[in-house]
Amino acid sequence: MNRLIVIRAGLLSTVQARPRSGHMHQGISPAGPMDPDAFAIASHLVGNDIDVAGLEFAQSGGRYRVEKPLRFAITGGAVDIRIDERRVDAWESHVLLPGEVLTVGHLKDAVWGYIALSGGIEVPEVLGSRATHLRSALGGFQGRALRDGDLLPLGAAEDGPCLRLSLPVLRRPGPVRVVAGPQDDYFDADTWAVFLGRDFAVSNSRDRMASRLDGPLLHAFRGHDIVSDATPLGSIQVPGSGQPYVLTAERQTTGGYPKIATVASVDLPRLAQLPSSKLFRFALMSQQLAEDALLAARQHLEDVIAGLVEKPPG
Repeated sequence: MNRLIVIRAGLLSTVQARPRSGHMHQGISPAGPMDPDAFAIASHLVGNDIDVAGLEFAQSGGRYRVEKPLRFAITGGAVDIRIDERRVDAWESHVLLPGEVLTVGHLKDAVWGYIALSGGIEVPEVLGSRATHLRSALGGFQGRALRDGDLLPLGAAEDGPCLRLSLPVLRRPGPVRVVAGPQDDYFDADTWAVFLGRDFAVSNSRDRMASRLDGPLLHAFRGHDIVSDATPLGSIQVPGSGQPYVLTAERQTTGGYPKIATVASVDLPRLAQLPSSKLFRFALMSQQLAEDALLAARQHLEDVIAGLVEKPPG
């Protein structure tokens, strides 16, 4: 058996895998990676399938060793990666040997990074997924973020080549697109003009559950309390303070504040990856256009994965 030795845990490092589904009626949201595309690319770079678990970290990646050789890949953004003192690149796979120390520095243009290891992290499935749900202390490694000194069991790594991208990973620039509602009628035309016409930024108050937005306050003329209803992934909840929150992977499953809009699924990873204090604006789109954009993005992801090529020797 191979193990991952955590010398220094990265910030908010958790075991993540495909989201668990079918348990929101029990108060358990799906969890899973904050940037599913970056997670999927990392997994395929080391030959893993979609059910294999990897690591997610916030901003700083940590230091690790292994007991047997394996391949690893790190994605999410630009980051300093070293095997001992040798620098290697993100968005491609490399070999890590016993005795070598893998050091993953700070992300420079993103918030969430991913470390995939060939064979994956061999934690048991809980409610159909290996993903960590921190709020419920479910899944992952003991239901919690990693700590220095943890020893994580790894699956058997099959022999395979190191891979790199042949197609670029594209992220659409410009405004973050949203679909109106579910409670868009709680906000009048003046508030909508502010929402779509002024700058916002993701604040430092952010985690896997939600991100608070800094910017203009939003007023719900019909009041800021509703009968609690379901909270879609990416919904923008506006409490009485007027300061909106974007609900993400570990969101509460119901909420009693009106939701002015929902971030289009295709743009939610881009919003999650925006560094704090970086200004952006929202733009309204129809549900049909949001669905079309998501299908196009999924096709691009499939093309990127299908286009992975073997790295030259050495």
